[in-house]
Amino acid sequence: MEDESNNPVHWSFWVIGAIALIWNIMGAINFFMQMNPDILAAYRDSERAIVEGRPLWATVGFAVGVFGGSAGILLLLLRKLVAFYVLIVSLIGVLVTMVHTLGIGIDFGLGEMLGIVLMPVVVAAFLVWYSKWAEWKGWVRSRRQS
Repeated sequence: MEDESNNPVHWSFWVIGAIALIWNIMGAINFFMQMNPDILAAYRDSERAIVEGRPLWATVGFAVGVFGGSAGILLLLLRKLVAFYVLIVSLIGVLVTMVHTLGIGIDFGLGEMLGIVLMPVVVAAFLVWYSKWAEWKGWVRSRRQS
């Protein structure tokens, strides 16, 4: 078992963690904004169609994705091993949401496809990988070190 003092956390861990936390908090804010009809009225037609036609299972997926992502990143910044598992659940929530988004038949433009569909999946998958990599680097406490 390695001593944590032998494996100092690289500054990039904190930068990536802070950016990821901001990303997920923005997603949580977006979740609440979508519950406000006045704000929703200002959305583009394609975005409004996604929200207005979203069934409960996809709304739950969205909530799990953004709130799970926020919790997972907080746990990662606290250097807890459980962050990896919470981020996996978040990724599953994002994928569930995207199943609905892609299944509603909207002809997305390239920008919408990248921003609405691809980016959340890529970020969530990256955070799962990154949390495991941080554990491998010794930046996240293993069960033996906790």
